[in-house]
Amino acid sequence: PGIAFYPGKARLLSCKHHYYDHIPPLINPGQPGDIECTTQRINYTDPFTNQTMKYALVVQGPRDVKKRELVFLQFHLNETDQDFSAIDYLLFSSFQEFVSSPEKAKFMKDCESSYSSWKFSGGFRTWVKMSLVKTKEEDGSETVEFKQETSVVNYIDQRTKPRSDQLFFVVFEWKDPFIQTVQDIITANPWNMIALLCGIFLALFKAADFAKLSVKWMIKIRRRHLKRTRQVTNHIS
Repeated sequence: PGIAFYPGKARLLSCKHHYYDHIPPLINPGQPGDIECTTQRINYTDPFTNQTMKYALVVQGPRDVKKRELVFLQFHLNETDQDFSAIDYLLFSSFQEFVSSPEKAKFMKDCESSYSSWKFSGGFRTWVKMSLVKTKEEDGSETVEFKQETSVVNYIDQRTKPRSDQLFFVVFEWKDPFIQTVQDIITANPWNMIALLCGIFLALFKAADFAKLSVKWMIKIRRRHLKRTRQVTNHIS
């Protein structure tokens, strides 16, 4: 998958891939570190206004599900004058398609128009577990949607210098190795609706016949039981 961040004035300090959910502690939080992820920076116009320029940092997401690969990122925002600061991001299905696309700006505009965007806040450690849902439409087309579960843990900042800046920590991993596939069935044809109603009525009639036969069978069994009871009673007498 691809992860597109919209950091604004925030700066990416480090980005690493880890395995088996093991993230070693940060030695110097808030300081520049290693950027071991595959990243690309791109500018494009907002798909909804076509006037505002947007800056996106695109990062390759986790790939090896069996080793529980995850991606850990750290951002830094200095001298913020806001009470609440957050970074927007969106997930799209294929980082490789973005890399091979001849028009990356158009690719990102299409992604922003098709996928939902989320936020993660400064001063917290945000853990995102992703899952992918593919829906096949009646006309044969396919839509892709990400679902995610997010857990947030407060980050205890132990830096000694004045802390007028914000730190952002976020982790991305796959929730499970499976892609959910949904078959979307649409019965817009009136003949299909008539056939469906006929099937329902047929099922109801069959159920009524079965109930009628069941009642007759119970009455018959009851009569046999009473007849045998009378015969036994007469014999004893």
